[in-house]
Parts: sequence; C-alpha cells; structure tokens
Amino acid sequence: MPRLSKPSAPPTRLSPGALTTLGWCAVPAFALLLYGTLPRPTHPVFLARDHFLAPSPGLVVAVAVVMALPIGWAVRWPLPALGLLLAEAVAARVFGTRCWPLFLAADVLVFHLAVTCTRRASVAGLVGVLTGWAVVAAAFVPAGRIFAVLTGPSSGLAVIAVAAWILGSWIRLRQDHAEELRAQVAVQAVQAERLRIARELHDMVAHNIGAIAIQAGAARRVIETQPTGARDALGVIEATSRETLTGLRHLLGALREADDGAVGPAPGAPVAGLADLDRLVAGTAEAGVRVEIRRMGRPRPLAAEIESSAFRIIQESVTNVVRHAGADHCRVSVDYGVAELALEIVDDGCGGGGDRAPGLPGSGYGIAGMRERVALLHGWFSSGPRPEGGFRVAAGLPI
Repeated sequence: MPRLSKPSAPPTRLSPGALTTLGWCAVPAFALLLYGTLPRPTHPVFLARDHFLAPSPGLVVAVAVVMALPIGWAVRWPLPALGLLLAEAVAARVFGTRCWPLFLAADVLVFHLAVTCTRRASVAGLVGVLTGWAVVAAAFVPAGRIFAVLTGPSSGLAVIAVAAWILGSWIRLRQDHAEELRAQVAVQAVQAERLRIARELHDMVAHNIGAIAIQAGAARRVIETQPTGARDALGVIEATSRETLTGLRHLLGALREADDGAVGPAPGAPVAGLADLDRLVAGTAEAGVRVEIRRMGRPRPLAAEIESSAFRIIQESVTNVVRHAGADHCRVSVDYGVAELALEIVDDGCGGGGDRAPGLPGSGYGIAGMRERVALLHGWFSSGPRPEGGFRVAAGLPI
C-alpha cells in the first residue's frame, strides 16, 4: 500500500456530555462569584429606602444561583444562554450593581460558539455581546462622556470578547482542516486499494484466461485424434476456470469493502505468494511452456505485500512468455538477499508481440502494472529484449 501522509492531530474535543457536566460544575463557582458582587442589605441602595426592602442573605444567594443557571444550559442552547446572560447584565446595571462577571461568562460563551457552532451563530453571539456591553457602559452616562467611557477601562471586556471569538475561530478552522486531511487520507487509501484490486484482477485474469485459451485450442486440435489428451485439457480448463471464479469472488468482495471505506484485503481472501510458484509452474507446463525455478539465498517467509508482489510479477512475466514469446522454456530466478528480494525472468523466445512490442519494453498494462507494484514498494524494475535473444524482466524488492 502507498504511504499516506498522516495529518497532525487536531485539538482534543470533549464529548457533549462531558461539556454539559463541566458547565453544570461551573454553575456553583459562578454563583459564588456573583454572590460576591451582588448588593448586601447594608448596600446604600437599600439603606436609602425603607429597610423592609433590604433582602435577606438567603435571598441574595438564591438570586446568585438563579443568575448562574444559564451556564449549565450553555452547551445545549448556547445562544439562548448568552441572551439570558446579557439580559442579566443589563438588569444588574439598572439596579446599580457590578456586571463584569456576567460579561466574562458571555465572553466564554462567545469562545464556545466560535469553536462548536456555525460562523453565523458565532458572529451573532459576538455582535450581541458587544452591543450589550455598549448599552451597559453608556447607560446613565452623560452624552458628553459616552466616548470616554467606551474607550476607558471597561473596554477590556469588549477586547476579551473579540479575542475569544478570534481564538475560537482559529481552533475551529484547525479542526476543520484536520478533518479534511483525514477525509483526504481515507479517499487516497480507498483509491490505492482499488488500484491494488485492479492489478490483482489483471494479473489473475490475464494468466488464467491465457492458459484456458491455450488449453482450449489444444483440445480442439486433438479432440478427434487424441480423446484422452482433449479430456485432460478440458480438465485443466475446468480447474483453472474454478480458480479464476474463486479469485474473482474474493476481489469483488474486496472491491465492495473499498466502496464502504474499508482498506485491505477481504477477510478470508487468499494472498498468493512465492509458495504458489509450484502451482504456477504446473499450470504453465500444461500450456506448453516449461518453467525452471532457481532459488538462491536462504528462503524465508517475507511480508505479505512482498510475497504477493513478487508472485504477481513472476506470474505476469510467465503469462507474457506463454502468450507472446513463442518459447517453450522460461527460467525464473528468486534470490533471497539480506536486504532485497531479487527476481529475474528470462526466456529464449522472439521477445515481441502483445504486451512486449519490440522496441517498447515498457508498453502494455502488464509491464506497467509490474513497474507500479515495484515502485509502491520502493524497489527497482527493468525489462526489455536480451542481446542474445528472448526477453528479460528483473526486479528488486527491499525486505
């Protein structure tokens, strides 16, 4: 499989349930902060009036808790919760108490909107906070001092709101970009899997259908004079056809999984490897070409992609010999090196026709498929006519 770039990990996202729990846990702390800013019974606003209007400490605690409740609903309904906080800030200003804690909570909600909601919702939240702050800051202020108040120390609340929106928008963009990268990697993986399936399909069908065609032609020529030979040829055709049908079923299953987003061979699908060379030799012998296998080095199990690619390269090369070379002998060399598996397939045929047109050793889908297999494994590949006659295919796969 091709190596795909891995996207950088996006910022960790808490689940909605965890965020809701965190919001409700913040309600008591926020209520305590509000309690510290609400007027007490000794506040001048109460002392200047009838003492019966003075609230009890329990009532102050109840008011602080009620005012803090929107924080618990902020995850599920962020915009309504923000609206309640702004309304509370305006009411606090009217009653002459401090409202900066409510605006700090509103700034946190602006950040939450920018990270989790649409751009329109986050902009609406920011505009609402800035408008509410301007109304509260300019209330009960002479017209001549409005500009000085809006640019004074209280403007820090507006600056915090804008900074929270910018930070939240940046995090949201980063998360969206990471999701796009992951989606792109998934699409590339599916495309790579489809290419793998296409190569497997070409290699299997080209080899088996070629063998079936040769056996069918031989059976047609000897069916009247050598019934036994024709019967044997038909048996080979039947076995090869069943093998091809089984392989097609596995490949179609893998193709369906690729359409569903899965990557990799279908469960239970057989993966051809170098252990299957004897079966390949037997099938090729039935087609009239004797294949000689030479194994050098220390044979050992290799990675599945190395085994499969090596077998398919040999199979495609031998198929080209059977179909186009006009040779009756082919030599396959498999050298198990320390860091490389070297393959060489040579024949003494005419070296032309079909997939290997003279002068164009790289033409055709078979040669191109072999070259692509080797490139995906970062190996080397060469093919072309030999000076002494025939054709040579060589490849090296790092192990």
